[in-house]
Amino acid sequence: MRLASVSFLLCSFAALSYAQSGELSVTLGESLFKSNGLGSLSTTDLTQYRVGDGFRIGARFTFNTKKFLGHEFGYAYSRSKLEFAGQPNSSMPTHQGFYDVLVYLTPEGSVIRPFAAGGGHFTTFVPPGASATYGTGETKFGVNYGAGVKAKLGPKYMLRFDVRDYLTRKPFDLIGRSGSLHQIEASVGFGIFF
Repeated sequence: MRLASVSFLLCSFAALSYAQSGELSVTLGESLFKSNGLGSLSTTDLTQYRVGDGFRIGARFTFNTKKFLGHEFGYAYSRSKLEFAGQPNSSMPTHQGFYDVLVYLTPEGSVIRPFAAGGGHFTTFVPPGASATYGTGETKFGVNYGAGVKAKLGPKYMLRFDVRDYLTRKPFDLIGRSGSLHQIEASVGFGIFF
């Protein structure tokens, strides 16, 4: 874990040293789960556990290294639900770290900057009653892609809108689990330039 943290910091500083401009944003939105069936506990009862939608809050650090190219590191926390037929929903948080390459449609300095994004991520799913700080969550790796737009509000501030699809293997090794889990982010954010 220490090696991964040091590697992340070194990559962040290396990207920053080549950056023409940087951005720091805070985002708020929703995580919408598709293909959300996780499986069941036994072969006799095939009622499936499902991941339900929830709110999402995150932070992004963007380094624009070329006129039409940027790199983004971020973290997001989602408070979702674990749903099971006939039972009350339980809270199931997820923690997500990601890296994406951004390809802009307009050059650096434009007031409106639409972009496409793609990269990799990890998501830690924390079942009800467990804690990520004690290592009781289950971490899965995946890929993500999406698009968004950034709009300058002045020389130092911006507004951004993002839609991304995070594809991950389904957690918890339940019976009948199949396919990938789609966590779709729809968020709005406020950022500053540096």
